[in-house]
Amino acid sequence: MANKENRTEGVTRLELDGREIILVGTAHVSKESAELAEAVIEKEKPDKVCVELCALRHQSIRNSEQWRQMDIVKVVKEKKSFLLLANMMLTSFQKRIGKKLGVRPGEEMIRALDAAENVGADICLADREITVTLSRTWRGTRWWNKIKLFFQLILSMGGIDDIDEQAVEEMKKEDILQSLLSELEKSHPSIRRILIDERDQYMAHKIRNAGGQKVVAVVGAGHVPGIKKYLYEEIDPASLETVPPKGRGLKVFKWLLPALIILIFVVGFFSGGAEAGKSMLVWWLLANAVFAGLGTVAAFGHPATIVSAVAAAPLTSLNPMLAAGWVAGLVEAYFRKPKVADLEDLSTDILSIRGFWRNNVTRILLVVVFANLGSTVGTFVALPLMVKAMGI
Repeated sequence: MANKENRTEGVTRLELDGREIILVGTAHVSKESAELAEAVIEKEKPDKVCVELCALRHQSIRNSEQWRQMDIVKVVKEKKSFLLLANMMLTSFQKRIGKKLGVRPGEEMIRALDAAENVGADICLADREITVTLSRTWRGTRWWNKIKLFFQLILSMGGIDDIDEQAVEEMKKEDILQSLLSELEKSHPSIRRILIDERDQYMAHKIRNAGGQKVVAVVGAGHVPGIKKYLYEEIDPASLETVPPKGRGLKVFKWLLPALIILIFVVGFFSGGAEAGKSMLVWWLLANAVFAGLGTVAAFGHPATIVSAVAAAPLTSLNPMLAAGWVAGLVEAYFRKPKVADLEDLSTDILSIRGFWRNNVTRILLVVVFANLGSTVGTFVALPLMVKAMGI
């Protein structure tokens, strides 16, 4: 198999079985990169143009009205609240970086798509779906790192104005996901494998199988070395597209924890009597209710939503199939059903912390996540208090 390479600034030319593959390495926050992507496509007039976009991100940059089609109740019921909230936070991060530098988010991809249409080239969306990447990251991360991941996303919503020129230059060299999660990546190397290495393999496969004698691929500069590495290898995309099932240990733990709690209640009643049993019950109710309630308050939930979280948490914590956040989210959606204005303003509201908490769509997602987090904390706070109340 032929493997020839010719490289100029930002452009790498490769030969693959008699076909020409041109990799255009871009910076996601650079006007120069956008101009380069457009110029290369217009000059080369390729048969195919591959871009570092998935269907969801392509729709996001091409259809500014996509938010109006969102069914937030369906999102909550399908247990996708965190994924959607995380995706919005990532979008917010990229938009604010772009605004700081005077570049539209995905400008280089937009220019590449327009140029491809102008020269009559077919378009290939080469990146893996963002929801799959986030899901694989979430499943491959330990519980404590999941908490750090969530708060890293929240912290990304502030502090953009304090980023210095050196930090901006580093961001230009990295994938936007890698920039955002760089601190977590240091302590959890598998995150890099999922965010970068797996996507390098996936995009290499898509580019390799895009068809056409001449292919221009517009990708982040940080992905170029990996794509070059994997372009000449046979890649199984199915293994990269599937979301790993929850670990057996986690499934067992989800059922074992409620069983343990019930066992503690039973042992407490028999060994400590009614008084001990009453104390244990009070601690269980208080810890779960208070922390779930505080989580909902932190999300600025409706008063009725706070009450629902307080009432649901002690019960849902004993049922692995339910969660206090799901109940609270549906109640919040009922009392503060998103209006057309919320959907219209969503693309601008996600640019600020205040907007996230003000918009009814994002507030529902925050209610789900914070109520669930509070209920989880409440469960682990209650356990030692209940054991102590047993008086054994």
